[in-house]
Amino acid sequence: MLTRREFTTLALSTLAWPKLLAQTSNTVAGVTLGAQTYSFRQLPRAAGSDMADTIIQAFTECGLRDCELWSPMLEPVKVPREELRAWRIDTPLDHFTAIRKRFDAAKIAIRAFNYSFNDSFTEPEIDRGFEIARALGAGFITASSTLSSAKRVVPFAEKHKMVVAMHNHSDVKDPNQFATPESFAAAMAMSKYFKINLDIGHFTAANYDAVAYLREHHSNIMNLHVKDRRRDEGPNVAWGEGDTPMREVLQLLKQNKWPIVAYLEYEYKGAGTPVEEVKKGLEYMRAALA
Repeated sequence: MLTRREFTTLALSTLAWPKLLAQTSNTVAGVTLGAQTYSFRQLPRAAGSDMADTIIQAFTECGLRDCELWSPMLEPVKVPREELRAWRIDTPLDHFTAIRKRFDAAKIAIRAFNYSFNDSFTEPEIDRGFEIARALGAGFITASSTLSSAKRVVPFAEKHKMVVAMHNHSDVKDPNQFATPESFAAAMAMSKYFKINLDIGHFTAANYDAVAYLREHHSNIMNLHVKDRRRDEGPNVAWGEGDTPMREVLQLLKQNKWPIVAYLEYEYKGAGTPVEEVKKGLEYMRAALA
């Protein structure tokens, strides 16, 4: 098993990441708060460009300094699958290093890179994801993946000595999906570099207890996605209107001082702009930690 100490040694080997992170992290009562950049997916995108500057502006407006960067926000949109694959493999790594420097200049740390391996990925495409993550300065990868895809990722995680934290959804009927505690266990049995990105909203919608799971498995959880959903595959709802035990989870992080970042993920259909809704979510999280 990869211990927390071993992970820290690997993650902090990333160029400039530890110094930047120490300067920029948002902490409330000892808990680091950040956001999944997916939260800002609805913001305008300039034709032919990535969304890096859009993300930086949104994070700055929200007072956020710690992000999990969703890969499609850097990639070309509405292109054939083969063209996207070629872009991932052939784009020089300097391109991504330059993006990291833009985040560095804004004092925003890219702690995790969300690169979701699926069964259509070729081996060069899988390998490239780790190289892009390093170029961006990310300490680890998060992935909305499947068990079948995870098996193919194992040798590349071992090669790059980089943690991949598997992200769960709520489709418990599909045995290939990460949705159950058993699916997480199956992934971690494949490699010491496989850990957990626990989405407490989806976990609740799948009718599992996020508080109990966090208490028992915190040493293998790299980060949380904090959103509110209703049980029984219910919808995403505004902060505090669903069944997700957000306050209890955040209090557990606070009380135990576990080094797990809580990433807000705005996914419901709010009345305000993404920036306005993210600010509401951050207010909720800060109040929950009081």
